[in-house]
Amino acid sequence: MAVTAQMVKDLREMTGAGPLDCKKALESTNGDINKAVDLLREKGLAKAAKKLNAGRTMNEGLIESYLHFTKRLGVMVEVNCETDFVANTDAFKAFCKEIALHIANMKPEYVKREQVPAAVIEAERQIQLGRVLNEGKPQAVAEKIVTGRMDKFYQEIVLMEQPWLKDDAKTISQLMAETVAEVGESIEIRRFACFTLGESADAEDAAAE
Repeated sequence: MAVTAQMVKDLREMTGAGPLDCKKALESTNGDINKAVDLLREKGLAKAAKKLNAGRTMNEGLIESYLHFTKRLGVMVEVNCETDFVANTDAFKAFCKEIALHIANMKPEYVKREQVPAAVIEAERQIQLGRVLNEGKPQAVAEKIVTGRMDKFYQEIVLMEQPWLKDDAKTISQLMAETVAEVGESIEIRRFACFTLGESADAEDAAAE
C-alpha cells in the first residue's frame, strides 16, 4: 500500500513521532496504522531504556503533591528530569501527578529495590522460608518458592515494582519508561514522603531517601 501524506499526518497526531519515523513505520507495516503505532511505541521504549541506563545528570524536575479531600493524608514526591523544558511539559506534569496519586493509594515504602535494608530483606526471607518448609517442601524446592514470594514482597513495598494504580497490567517502572519515550529524556523518581494524620514520624521517614 502506498503511504500518503495524510497517513503520515494521522500517525504523527496519534504518536507525536517525527514525519520520517512515521513514514518508515507505515512503510514497514504496509500502511497498517495500528501496527505502525505499535512499532513506533516499541522503538520509543527501546530508546527510553537506553536513556534510563545512560547515567545522565537529572537536576531539574518537579516536587508534586497530593492531598486527600479529608486533609488526613498527603504525599510529596520529587521527580527529576534533565531539563526545565521537559519539566514544564504536560506529559511530565501528568506523570508526576499520577505518581503522587499512586503513592497515596498504594503506600509503597521505598522507591527502588536497592533501598530496602538488608535486614528487612533477610527477615522477610526467613519468614517465607519457614512457612514453605512447614508446608513440607524439600529445601531445594523451598528456595525457589521463596524467591518467587520475595518478588511478590518487593511488589508490595517498592514503588517501581508496584502495578500501576490505574492499569495493573503495567508497573510504575513501565509507566516511567513510556513517559521517557514520550518526553525524550531520562526521568527519575528520587524520593517521596507520605503523611497520614496521627501516624508516627518513623513510618514517614521509612519512605524518604
